[in-house]
Amino acid sequence: MMPSLLDRLIARQILYSTLLVLNTLVALAVFFVLIGALKDYGQANFGLFELIKYVVLKQPQQVYELAPIGALIGTIMGLSTLALNSELTAMRAAGVSVARIVLATMKVGLLFALVILLLGEYVVPASENMAQTGRARALETPLQKKSSGIWLRSGTTFVNIGEVLPDFSLLRMNIYDFDHRSRLRSQTSAQRAHYEGGVWRLQKVSESLIVGNEAVQTRRVPEEDWYSALTPDVVSVFAIRPESLSIQQLHYYIGHLQQNNQDTRNFRLAFWQKSFMPLAILIMVLLATPFVFRQIRSGGLSQRVFIGIMLGLVFMIFHKSLGYFGALYALPPVAASLLPIVVFFALALFLLRRAARGL
Repeated sequence: MMPSLLDRLIARQILYSTLLVLNTLVALAVFFVLIGALKDYGQANFGLFELIKYVVLKQPQQVYELAPIGALIGTIMGLSTLALNSELTAMRAAGVSVARIVLATMKVGLLFALVILLLGEYVVPASENMAQTGRARALETPLQKKSSGIWLRSGTTFVNIGEVLPDFSLLRMNIYDFDHRSRLRSQTSAQRAHYEGGVWRLQKVSESLIVGNEAVQTRRVPEEDWYSALTPDVVSVFAIRPESLSIQQLHYYIGHLQQNNQDTRNFRLAFWQKSFMPLAILIMVLLATPFVFRQIRSGGLSQRVFIGIMLGLVFMIFHKSLGYFGALYALPPVAASLLPIVVFFALALFLLRRAARGL
C-alpha cells in the first residue's frame, strides 16, 4: 500500500527532526568519547589519526544507545513544527482523527525502530570490535587478536589464548617455548587458567618436551602454576563486553558462559534490553504525541516539549538503573528490561486519552 499524502508529510517532518536531534546528541557523545580517549593520546602509536578513528568507530554504539530519546525529542519537534504551522489544526478541521495522525506517526517510529535494530545487529558489533582492537594495536598492547585467538610474545615464549571470559579467566591456552636458535623446546596446553595470588593457575595441563632432535616426552597434570608478566588488566582489553554483541551473539554466548559456570546476569540483561529496544523506541514515539495534540487547543508549546524531553530522560535513567539494580538484587533480567517500557506505555496511553478528549 502506497503511503498517503498525510503519511508522507508527517514522516518527512519527523524524520528530519529526529536526524537533527540525533546529530546533536551524537556530537555531545563524540565529546565525551574523545575526553575518555585523550588519556591514551601520544602513547606508543596512538596519535591523531588513531584517536579520530577510535572516536568515529565508537559512534554507532552511541547512536544505538541514544535512539529512544532521539526518537522522543525528534517526534515532539516534528509534530510541534506541524502544530506551529497550523498544519495539525488543518488536519483536524478536515476531519482527520487523532488516531489517524497517531497511526501515521507510529509508522515512522516503526521504520526508525527497524533501522536501529539492524544497526545494533550488524554495525555496532563490527565497529566496537574494530575500535577496541585498533586502539589496543596502536597502544602496542602486548596482546594481538587474530582469527586463531589472542597471541602474546614474551622473549622466546609465545602464548596463544583461545578466549577471555568475563571473570578474566582464560580458555584453551597454548604456551610455546623456543630456544635462542628459534627451535621449539616445549609446548604446554591448558584447558583453563585463572589468576590467583599473582600467578596463573593452569588446569588440565598437558606438556610436550622435545628432547634431542626427535624424541618427545609428554606429561599431564591436573594443575600447574604459570609465572608471567601477563595480568588480568592486560587481557581485559579482549574480554567480551555485552554491549558490543548482537542479540544473536548474546544468545549463543549466554549458553557458552553457562557451560563454563560463569555469571550470565549482565549478558542476559543486555540480551533483553537489546531485544526490547525497538519496542522502547515505539513507546517513546507514542509518548511524544499527547504533548503536541494538547498544544493544538491550549498553547504552551515550549513547556510541553520540555516536559516531554524530561520524561525521555527519566525513561533512560529508569531503564538503565533498573537493569543494574535488577542484576544486583536478582530481579529477572526480562522483568528489569520490560518494566520501564510497560510503565511508560501506560503513561503514554493515559496522556493520549486525555489529549484526545481535550481536542
